[in-house]
Amino acid sequence: MAEENKPATRNSSESADEKVSCTFICSRDTLDGAYPALILGINAARMGMESTIFYTFMGINVIRKGGGDRCRFIPPGTMGALPGMAMVATRMMEKKVEAAGIPSICELLEMAQLEGVHLVACKMTVDMMGIDPGEFLEGVEVQTAEDYLKHAVNCRINMFT
Repeated sequence: MAEENKPATRNSSESADEKVSCTFICSRDTLDGAYPALILGINAARMGMESTIFYTFMGINVIRKGGGDRCRFIPPGTMGALPGMAMVATRMMEKKVEAAGIPSICELLEMAQLEGVHLVACKMTVDMMGIDPGEFLEGVEVQTAEDYLKHAVNCRINMFT
């Protein structure tokens, strides 16, 4: 039982102060794009890991003010191309999320920040889309791909969600 609460460390030869680091990349501003990175990032932080979510391309909209409320579910294939289907599918998915007791994207973003998950916006995407950094949730950091990679190279876990 004591092992469960012990912070994750790199390996047994390193100090308990050095946390395992992990990163998750979110490139879509859809429900199925935003949920995985947030759930994994929060759980990694709760396990004692240093956790970072790097938002790029359309995923960057998730960390804009009000972005969590604008996430939609777009069914795959031809169903997603039908007019109004994304709206219907989003409502259906939100009802399933609520019935299962799963927090909303907005609630998860707040939880992530409270748990110490680093929320990072891709500088190239910020520049390309002409986003003012003031449009982001408080605490979001803007990093270049090079900065992200300098961190990611030392992480035990790097996932594209």
